[in-house]
Amino acid sequence: MRTRRIRGAAVVAALAVGAGACSAPGGTDGAGADGKAGGSVVIGVASEPDTLSPLLGYGKDGNSKIFDGLLARDTDLRLKPALAKALPEIGDGGRTYTYRLREGVEFSDGEPLTADDVVYTYETILDPATNTTARSELDAVESVRADGDHTVVFRLKYPYAPFAARTVLPVVPEHVAGRQDPNTGSFNTKPVGTGPYTLVDWRKGERLTFAANPHYWGGAPAVKSLTMAIVADDNVRATRLRSGDLDGAVLPPDLAATFADDRGRRTYEAKTYDFRAVTLPTAGPVTGDRAIRRALDAAVDRRAMVDRILDGAGLPAYGPLPADDPWYTEDIERDQDLGAARRLLDRAGWKEGGDGVRAKDGRRAAFTLYYPSGDKVRQDHALAYASDARRAGIEVKAEGATWEVIEPRMGRDAVLAGFGSVGDPDFGLYTLLHSSLAGDGFNNMARYDVPAVDKALDAGRRGQDPGTRRTAYDTVQRALVDDPGYTFLTHIDHLYVLADRWDGPSTQLEPHEHGFASGPWWNVEEWRPRV
Repeated sequence: MRTRRIRGAAVVAALAVGAGACSAPGGTDGAGADGKAGGSVVIGVASEPDTLSPLLGYGKDGNSKIFDGLLARDTDLRLKPALAKALPEIGDGGRTYTYRLREGVEFSDGEPLTADDVVYTYETILDPATNTTARSELDAVESVRADGDHTVVFRLKYPYAPFAARTVLPVVPEHVAGRQDPNTGSFNTKPVGTGPYTLVDWRKGERLTFAANPHYWGGAPAVKSLTMAIVADDNVRATRLRSGDLDGAVLPPDLAATFADDRGRRTYEAKTYDFRAVTLPTAGPVTGDRAIRRALDAAVDRRAMVDRILDGAGLPAYGPLPADDPWYTEDIERDQDLGAARRLLDRAGWKEGGDGVRAKDGRRAAFTLYYPSGDKVRQDHALAYASDARRAGIEVKAEGATWEVIEPRMGRDAVLAGFGSVGDPDFGLYTLLHSSLAGDGFNNMARYDVPAVDKALDAGRRGQDPGTRRTAYDTVQRALVDDPGYTFLTHIDHLYVLADRWDGPSTQLEPHEHGFASGPWWNVEEWRPRV
């Protein structure tokens, strides 16, 4: 019987005593900018957001340091009140959700939060003129209205079982954002929120600096300054952490392991829904052939990737849901089978050439696979994938590039991509696979279009009966084996190394997006420096 990980529990490994610790970035011997030990924190992350506006998708899964949602999630991802003073009252068979707001909450500019701000936030995201890919996530919302200053009522088109979890979406101030174009206004880079921190400075490509909000409704944070340093290259991030330039960083497993003997640092391992997959555009001249996609699925050695690339910190991915998720379809696991891959290609007319690469009707079974430069984990996945594919007679050229280069090519070229959402299966599967979202930014990058899958996704989204929903998501997962639009590779755990100077750091079960919102600093506003 296969051992299953327990998801949701934070795994924290205290590292052995060894080499002397470096001085902290916040000041000599850990003294922060405010002169108190631990008063400032500098974190190294791989990338920065395009925008800090929730109207365009920033912070939609919660944990934004600038904003709050109606609800938030605790360590175990249970929903808890945030701007709402209690969980919602649900009525009309699951079609109305009523939230009562906390009184006395202010935005960082001193203006009070009201129900109108909540209404403005949701109506603006639902407006087709707003350029956000998050709109489909609120498809169930028919209307949202204010009932006085402190009550908000959502009316749904249909009962949507996980709706409450969607209301971790940050709320923005209408008196600021409402005066601007949500797509181009200055609010995107100069936000105002109710959260524990305010943005002080944003130097694109370098860092974002936040200061504690002394009027935060949840209590003034002890960490007075929080800086997110943008360091795209994994090796450079590790070097800066080792030199003492960073307090903490997200790192791939092999680099995190190099800190095992550093005194004064801890490694935090977070279980996740984050997976790595190769997008295989169905309109591509080679990847558009179902036989090619099925052969690649059979050729890949997922277990070797977990062992050799992730150093065991993850799971093989047989689909978008991890094998220890309650919604996972148990019997879709499959090992590498090069014989099956070759037979699929033979039957489809892809004949092996003199150089070992197959061809059909004068076209070689060859395509480019892009991965973001500096991301060592994705690079290693891409190279391993290319090696496995070559053994089946398919030539994959792995090429690193910036996202500025990759994004215009996503519709026709393969990409080593990362996805994954915590919570209900609708959260991750609908945007990944529904044909209505094909080519919508990073949604449905493979342009997957299978009517039976669309029907099942719609049934899962609208269904109330758990059995009906399970059948729908079983259908989706089996279809991805029979007609894959992606080659699913691994589910990866997230590893972080952090100076051990605070009480309070922990991890949650994490989505794909991490660095800013996830990591042991997800609750930095609750940390207290050790004295």
